[in-house]
Amino acid sequence: MVQLKSKEEIAQMRPACIAAAATLNMIESHICAGITTNEINTLVHEDTIRRGGIPAPLNYHGFPKSVCTSVNHVVCHGIPGDKKLKNGDIINIDVTTIIDGWHGDTSRTFYVGTPSPKAKKVVEVARQALVHGINMVQTGATLGDIGHAIQMFAEGEHCSVVREYCGHGTGRAFHEEPQVLHYGTPGTGLRLEVGMVFTIEPMINLGKAAIKLLGDKWTVVTRDKSLSAQFEHTLAITEEGVKILTLESLLQNS
Repeated sequence: MVQLKSKEEIAQMRPACIAAAATLNMIESHICAGITTNEINTLVHEDTIRRGGIPAPLNYHGFPKSVCTSVNHVVCHGIPGDKKLKNGDIINIDVTTIIDGWHGDTSRTFYVGTPSPKAKKVVEVARQALVHGINMVQTGATLGDIGHAIQMFAEGEHCSVVREYCGHGTGRAFHEEPQVLHYGTPGTGLRLEVGMVFTIEPMINLGKAAIKLLGDKWTVVTRDKSLSAQFEHTLAITEEGVKILTLESLLQNS
C-alpha cells in the first residue's frame, strides 16, 4: 500500500532531504587517493549528527555502518572498511538522514583523482539515466514509463541496468511502497499521483547486468567485475508538480 503524503508531510520531509544532500556535498572535498572508506563513514556520521540528524543505515537490519560506500565493481551496499581509495577509482556514497522521524535518501558516484575513459563512461551514463527517469515523473504517468526511459537510455549507451535492486517509496520508514524499477514497459505498473514520495536510483553497469551478493550478506558486486555507478534522488509529486527534495546533492554536476 502506497502511503500518500500531504503537502504538510512533504514539507516536513524536506529538512532530512536537505541535510542528506548537504552531507553528500560535504564529503566531495574529502574524496582523494589514500582516504579509507571507514574515514568517509566517520565524516558522514559526524556531519549527519552535526546537522541534527540520525544516519539511517546504521544498524538498519544489522548494517554496521552509517553510510554505504561502493567502490568500482561494487554495485551497492558496500560496507566501509580499511580499504584505501586509489587514483582512478570511482565510489558511490549513499547517504540517508533521519530528522524528526522523516527520511532523506540520496547518492552520488564520485571520481577519485583522474578517471579512466571507462569510469567516465559508466558514471555519466548513470547520472543521465537518473535524469531520464526523473523527466518521466508526472501525474498520470506510470512506474513503467520511468523504468523504460532509464533502460532505453542506458542500453542505448551499451551499458546494462541492474534489475534486482530498485528505487522505493520513503517517508517515516526507510523503505516503503512503491518499488520503482529501473527497467520496464511504457504504460504499465502503478499510475503516479499527487502525494507519492519515492527514490529513483538506477544502478548502471559498464558490462553485463548480472550481480552477486558477497558473503557479508550486504555487498553486491558485478559478476563480470565491470564498473558500476549510481545516482539517487528523493522526489515528491505535488499539486504544483514534481519536487526533487534532494536536488542539492547534484548541484555541482547539473
